[in-house]
Amino acid sequence: MEYMRLGNSGLRVSRVCLGMMSYGDPARQEWALTEEQAEPIVRRAADAGVTFFDTADVYSAGASESVTGSLLRGIFRRRDDYVLATKVYFPMGRGANDRGLSRKHIHAAVDASLRRLGTDHVDLYQIHRWDDETPIEETMEALHEVVKAGKARYLGASSMWAWQFAKAQHVAESNGWTKFVSMQNHYNLLYREEEREMLPLCADQGVGVIPWSPLARGVLARAGSAATTARTGSDERIGYLYEPDNDRVIVERVAEVARGRGLPAAQVALAWLMRQPGVTAPIVGATKDAHVDDAVAAVDVELSDKELSFLAEPYRPREVRF
Repeated sequence: MEYMRLGNSGLRVSRVCLGMMSYGDPARQEWALTEEQAEPIVRRAADAGVTFFDTADVYSAGASESVTGSLLRGIFRRRDDYVLATKVYFPMGRGANDRGLSRKHIHAAVDASLRRLGTDHVDLYQIHRWDDETPIEETMEALHEVVKAGKARYLGASSMWAWQFAKAQHVAESNGWTKFVSMQNHYNLLYREEEREMLPLCADQGVGVIPWSPLARGVLARAGSAATTARTGSDERIGYLYEPDNDRVIVERVAEVARGRGLPAAQVALAWLMRQPGVTAPIVGATKDAHVDDAVAAVDVELSDKELSFLAEPYRPREVRF
């Protein structure tokens, strides 16, 4: 396993981040694994050197955080042996203040997340989306307060417009508040709109990039196969995020390179992403041992310039999807 600094920060993370959204409460999301089912998969990742784990309060309505905290406490000897990330923004209740990025919700949400995770701090606290209803000054100051209180070590953000991210960073810097060290954005072979503005901005500002859905919700992992999964039929966002007719050529090229290399398609797609400028650690979901193995193996897959170009060439612009 390789380890890299997250942007210009001093925090070092594994080249693979294990996404914990797949673990929680099957009653709330059909394809989620229980703690007992998830334990051998998370342990396999840890044994392979993965030390970076990402969840969110909204996943399984908090159950993912509970499972994540319990698993990591049982697998790692010390809290400092792993990097724990979670997020805030989406509704966690029916109350008017149970959502968004107000000072009230941020402070309530981080305390609730820490209780579920069973820890006194997270290493990376991220805003899950931009909040149009709260002044960014209020949000950035509240996040700074969370850091100063020792409840988070670093701050990160997730999908938004580049101008919004730049504004947030400017507000923090102008006031002497904590800035974001990472951007968790939507980026993979089927969706590359981030290359236009967000990725150059992150490179210029020294912000680490930790893409979500690096395998396009499994579409790229199944390249060359007719296999389906429980998630395929229940994940409504697959149809929203991707365009099967337009994506077919790219998927076929992933399958072609995979056949030529004698590798699983997932390793090829992840290897392409890891070689893109600025990408620190793709956030990979895993519900089987093979998913972990593919992600870890991809770190050492060296695609040629010709292969990288062959995979990227068919891409065509599409609507921005968060």
